[in-house]
Amino acid sequence: MKNKFLSLLSAVLVIVLGLTLCSVAPVAAEEAKTEIVFWHSMGGVNGEAIDALVKKYNEENDKNIHVTTEFQGSYDDAINKLKSASIGNMAADLVQVYDIGTRFMIDSGWVIPMQDLIDRYEYDVSQIEPNIAAYYTVDKKLYSMPFNSSTPILYYNKDILDKAGIKEAPKSFAEIASTAKDLCEKGGAGEPISLSIYGWFFEQFLCKQGLDYVDNGNGREGKASKVVFDENGGALNILKAWKDLHDQGYAPVVGRVDAGIADFVAGKSAFTIASTASLKEILENVDKRFEVGTAYLPSVTDKTDGGVSIGGASLWALNNEDEAKEKAVWDFISFLISPASQAYWNAQTGYFPITVKAHEEDVFKENIKEFPQFMTAIDQLHDSSPESQGALISVFPEARQIIEGEIENMLNNNIDPEKVLNTMAEKINKAIEEYNLLNK
Repeated sequence: MKNKFLSLLSAVLVIVLGLTLCSVAPVAAEEAKTEIVFWHSMGGVNGEAIDALVKKYNEENDKNIHVTTEFQGSYDDAINKLKSASIGNMAADLVQVYDIGTRFMIDSGWVIPMQDLIDRYEYDVSQIEPNIAAYYTVDKKLYSMPFNSSTPILYYNKDILDKAGIKEAPKSFAEIASTAKDLCEKGGAGEPISLSIYGWFFEQFLCKQGLDYVDNGNGREGKASKVVFDENGGALNILKAWKDLHDQGYAPVVGRVDAGIADFVAGKSAFTIASTASLKEILENVDKRFEVGTAYLPSVTDKTDGGVSIGGASLWALNNEDEAKEKAVWDFISFLISPASQAYWNAQTGYFPITVKAHEEDVFKENIKEFPQFMTAIDQLHDSSPESQGALISVFPEARQIIEGEIENMLNNNIDPEKVLNTMAEKINKAIEEYNLLNK
């Protein structure tokens, strides 16, 4: 009887122990997994490419790391949501922030400077395109990791140019004007250029002249205290050239930011200016109805001492004071900037491969062979000096809105460029002054 009781007791213990182990094991595994949250602002085909990369990372990484992506809407939406959070409870571990948010993010105190992670994990920063790294480098420290970098380029309808007998894409606004009549009368264009009113283009036209936007080394040697584009002649050159093109009927008001793309895709305009990140979508929407050509951003004058500055966004590691998450964030970033990932990203979106060795990947080579238009932006970037890296100011979002509103007002209401320039400078200087007073 005693033996039967001991046997029964042993059996019960085995069952209980087994159930206990079964219930404990998954918890232990779950505790070992590191979860990180990645906020991004990529929609459409770009968002699909992000999702594919994250899916690949989650399936293939062997460090028990899982990345959850959260689409935040526009870049403005993302940074505004970030502002409402608090240190140690940021709701995200890695965020994609647009180029013009750089100075704000540095000043915020929310981040782990990317240079700290680069040094800690001994990453060779020379693998990053130097002209791209230059934008996010302040005081010799890389603050964020470049990811989706782009520049504006000129898109042209080669079929219209061929009919008009034009052999080369224009290099300046003056050349666009000189070809406009033939483009319309011989080429069949409804308008020579559908030029969106975009603050980013204004900044790029300054860079193309080799001129600064603000003081203190373009906001890189210290916080900007005022604009200088009203003193160096750069902005007046832009406004006069833009208004001249408009007043001749060659560049009608088509809207802001990316509005000009629609007329180009429809075959109405011979030219448009847009980000290289729009290339994939433009090619898909044109769908071989005409041949799409790409060329360097035209200048507003015949003087082109500078080059172009990058746009797009970069990756910022938030300081949530969690060592495991910090390691996981770096591991995920390392995957995103690997040559294979960057070659895929470039082929799917049109953004630059920020890693030099991505050019050696078969995916990159095959994409360039099929779509040589992708090479234009890369060549343009390489032909630009690092000094054309662009300005850093904390009120850039407001500044762009001011620039766009005043250019729109100038064109629609025939206002003198000099008057528009003074208004721009006054409004932006006021915004800079107010920010600096609040953030001493």
